[in-house]
Amino acid sequence: MKKRILTLLLVTAMVGAALTGCISKEASINEKDKGSNDTKATVEESTDKSFTIGMTVNDLTNQIFSSTCENLDKLVKDAGGTLTYLDCGSNASKQIEQIENFVSSGVDAIIIQPAEANAIDTALKQAIDAGVKVFCWDEDIQNADISWLIDNYELGKQIGSEAAKWINEKNGGSCEVAVLNYPQLEILVERGNGIVDAIKEEAPNATIVAESSAINATEGMDATETILQAHPDVKVIACIGGGGAIGANEAVKSSGKLADDFGIFAADCTQEEMAAMYKNEANRASVMITGGGKEIAEEIFNLTVKLINGEKTESKIYRNIFVVNKDNLSEYYTAQ
Repeated sequence: MKKRILTLLLVTAMVGAALTGCISKEASINEKDKGSNDTKATVEESTDKSFTIGMTVNDLTNQIFSSTCENLDKLVKDAGGTLTYLDCGSNASKQIEQIENFVSSGVDAIIIQPAEANAIDTALKQAIDAGVKVFCWDEDIQNADISWLIDNYELGKQIGSEAAKWINEKNGGSCEVAVLNYPQLEILVERGNGIVDAIKEEAPNATIVAESSAINATEGMDATETILQAHPDVKVIACIGGGGAIGANEAVKSSGKLADDFGIFAADCTQEEMAAMYKNEANRASVMITGGGKEIAEEIFNLTVKLINGEKTESKIYRNIFVVNKDNLSEYYTAQ
């Protein structure tokens, strides 16, 4: 019980740190090519033009979302601009209201991680008609200047494939498996389907005994505790994201289930996941998408600056994904 309370306090502290404000300065934005396929946005301070960006994501208690927003906030501030970032709680109606408020306040660009693509499309069209640039994070949406995308089904298959390898190597090809998905978001339905399909194809003797919803650490911990009570023989948990995986790891440790044959597999590859891998806890592998919050923020910043500048960009840009596990962990994580 003490471990659970400490973990919940840690999660609460992380949420508080994520919800920070922004300051504005006067600036103008320019961009120069820095390499063959690499571009870096540069900003020269001036009183000619100020720029403002509104950003809405699904859940700021998710570590990768909050870390991205915090790093992006710093980049925008350093450039002399203003970023306002909000949590819509995976609620499309709330997100539409946030978009409308951004447009009314006269932002230059909106960065959006859609709660429901079809529901918000009209609001985004109104934003574009008003001259606002729209950057869409992780959804192929009609009314966006840039859709920054993942093939979520293939990403799910990578997570499921890593879980299947563990099942075959550590559990003789047969064990009970749980899946932490998040059907509240359309794009994550595809990811969850990919996880399930890969496990069934590559570890056909494994049995998926439970599926539950979790996008952040609190939900991941609660869901895993419930699953382990109902199915104490579960040896593998496959998660759609690092938030749920962090909570799952805490629940596994608290329940006394941590063992050499227990594995948690996910995406995002957060600092918490990598720290658990380093300590040989239940998190065994995670698919990194672009990089950590700092790298994701840099990519979003550079592309959004291009939009504000009126530079030409591709309308669909696919993100790089790759697996991080104990074998290559030292390339991406330094123990504190």
